[in-house]
Amino acid sequence: MFKKLYEKTLKLAAHKSSKFYLSVVSFAESSFFPIPPDIMIIPMALAKKNEYLKIFILATLFSSLGGLFGYFIGSLFTDKAIMLVEFYGYEKQILELKSQLSSKDGAFSVWLGTLFLAGFTPLPFKLFTITSGIINFNIFIFFIVCLFARGLRFFIVAYFSAKFGRTFALILEKKGTIWFSIIGVTIVIITSIIYLIIK
Repeated sequence: MFKKLYEKTLKLAAHKSSKFYLSVVSFAESSFFPIPPDIMIIPMALAKKNEYLKIFILATLFSSLGGLFGYFIGSLFTDKAIMLVEFYGYEKQILELKSQLSSKDGAFSVWLGTLFLAGFTPLPFKLFTITSGIINFNIFIFFIVCLFARGLRFFIVAYFSAKFGRTFALILEKKGTIWFSIIGVTIVIITSIIYLIIK
């Protein structure tokens, strides 16, 4: 079933209304849909190199708005949302985090970094947007992090796909998970060091 859904999503990248479908997929993936927008961004940027900025902006904006939708699912339907968290086996950790956020500054920083990594790396972003609603994380900061993390990831995918074509697409397919994870962790570490120095 997942493979069929993947193939259908990939075909949408060649549709005449591909930008509309990219917006829909980007929005849905941040709250419930299993296929990441990258699957559409790459072939769209390859086919329309001069429009990579539009493609990146659409994916970023609607993915972040979808993140807000996921946040409200977690916030307004906490009991049902926790069932999803249970599926991934994180219920205990999430409930502990919720209690710690109001009493420990470190918990806030940890979730901030975790949320960035979820948006930038191939982690299931929807799980973290919904969890942010469950734990009542600051919604303004949540949206800013979504814009930054998703924007940085989608810009890299769109720009380098347009710049280097299928060569980059093949590298991304084979090593994308590793490289995005390394870059994401490096950004979090550098940001944490700068924060500690300033503090």
